Amino acid sequence: MLASFRRIADQEAVQLASMINTQGYACLENYLDEAQLAQARAFVEEHAIKQSGRYFAFHGKDAVKGTVLDMLGSAPEFNELLHAIHLHGSGNTAHSPTVYQVLRCVQGNMGSKESNCFHYDATLLTVLIPIEIPDEESGNGDLLVFPNLRRVRRLVGLNVLEKCLLQNRLSRSLITKGIKHSLLKPLKLQLIPGNAYFFWGYRSLHANEPCHPDLRRATALFHYGDPHAGSLSTRLILMLNQRRARRRTNMPNPVTMN
Repeated sequence: MLASFRRIADQEAVQLASMINTQGYACLENYLDEAQLAQARAFVEEHAIKQSGRYFAFHGKDAVKGTVLDMLGSAPEFNELLHAIHLHGSGNTAHSPTVYQVLRCVQGNMGSKESNCFHYDATLLTVLIPIEIPDEESGNGDLLVFPNLRRVRRLVGLNVLEKCLLQNRLSRSLITKGIKHSLLKPLKLQLIPGNAYFFWGYRSLHANEPCHPDLRRATALFHYGDPHAGSLSTRLILMLNQRRARRRTNMPNPVTMN
């Protein structure tokens, strides 16, 4: 297992934070080397087979224990980078230094239900590292981002209210139709495996486009800097997300008729 990761100089972290603030995202190319990426892909492949081609999502370090993703989440080099970007980008240190990890694998017919699910993250900074991205020009689950739409809310209740208003079936359907008819124009990021993409997940409404059911899209997500750390609403949202992920992971694909 390769446990060393690239150390980013503070000046480069300043530049990354500035890019997130001005253009909505920043990218570090080839943040995972070929050996690390291969190890992550092998882990995804193992569990994709166990899930029989169904969508699955793992939340927390325990689910990826012993893998390169587990080691990255705990690596001093990575945590120092998250701290620096948060500090230089927001002007404040994070309320909590906890890094929360998610591994998502979109595949099969259930994958379409996990697409266009626009949402705000609970944490300020989100790092997305693609593990597997289909080569096809369409149906590969590109990342859609409406960057920096809102500020960090002082009141946790206002944050919950905004999430409720936007993170529901009707609002997501309207947003998706608005994009289809070019009424809404989000950033569209074509992801490259091994790169690290940074954006303000708390402030930016985002989702992935649909992925063709015969293809596989796997991404590792690292969430850092919960502005409402310790609040009851944060704990409840985390519990609901974990429960939903377990339910989706164990749900069989619907049978389609030809």
